[in-house]
Amino acid sequence: MTDRNDIEEFIGKVALGDRAALAALYDATSGKLFGVCIRVLKNRSEAEDALQDVYMRIWAKADRYAVTGHSPMTWLITVARNLAIDRLRARRSNHADLDTVGELVEKSPGPEAATIAASEQRRISACFAELPPDRADAVRAAYLEGTTYQALADRFDVPLNTMRTWLRRSLISLKECLSR
Repeated sequence: MTDRNDIEEFIGKVALGDRAALAALYDATSGKLFGVCIRVLKNRSEAEDALQDVYMRIWAKADRYAVTGHSPMTWLITVARNLAIDRLRARRSNHADLDTVGELVEKSPGPEAATIAASEQRRISACFAELPPDRADAVRAAYLEGTTYQALADRFDVPLNTMRTWLRRSLISLKECLSR
């Protein structure tokens, strides 16, 4: 298992143009980042394309990553989530049809990947269960579906700054839970 220091080292080497470090970073993180892309886009083919773009973006912007004491996975997941949300918004604005043929032909993950994904899903679900239900729903909507903070504030009938506080505190709680 690759630890936080290894991932930070890979990102640092990628910033210097090291292709082998990018390959190592991909091997260490692509499963989790693909999960983020597929969760947002809900289309395997599009998520695979997005994942490729994620690593192209990481290659181009690795020099902007700063070691802050936070998990480097947070930065990588943010890059993946933002790119996937951008694709989702572009799809919605273009009114593009879903690739139903691609959805029908989707391959299921291998047994190892399915086991790892199921384990991670249980951990994340357990951490979400520790949040109040409205906070958990807000986090899912904001970070997995791309709902804007203002739309969430309207949906939950709270001021915008309250919604921002909910989301920030919920993310802190999730981070603490996942690091246990």
